Amino acid sequence: MLDWLFSSQFWLDLLPKYGLWVMFLSALLSATLLPGNSEIIFATLAINSFTVETNYITIGKLWLVATLGNSLGSISTYWLGRLFPSYSLAATSAKSAWVIEKIQRFGAWALLLSWLPVVGDIFCVVAGWLRLNSFWASWCILLGKALRYGFLLLMLLPFVR
Repeated sequence: MLDWLFSSQFWLDLLPKYGLWVMFLSALLSATLLPGNSEIIFATLAINSFTVETNYITIGKLWLVATLGNSLGSISTYWLGRLFPSYSLAATSAKSAWVIEKIQRFGAWALLLSWLPVVGDIFCVVAGWLRLNSFWASWCILLGKALRYGFLLLMLLPFVR
């Protein structure tokens, strides 16, 4: 029934026309508690942008869209954490206590690691739950995500030259 959605031809036809939208949605959903992998789409579009001269997707646009989408996803996870009632350290497990301790120790700076798989999502939720300053939390998330996609671009350079 949904075979068309999982066919490679569907995605190959979709990317040239709606590549930046696909990148944005993939990055947004990948940064929430939903599973996802925006790096594959980012790498595909970046390599295509490096190798095809007539492509309307520039590296700058791709980096910006991926960064903004992924940042908005993590910021929404942060705000989801703020919806939870105030915390009580007495009711936490050892793993939760470790994350809480790191967030309390480093504050919003810990959110520079919000790009990490699984742990990054937990950091964002806990930062919201602990009511960290939303301005600094958002900026640290944005900076971490920007550095992440910049690093991915640097890793792709040897494959396109």
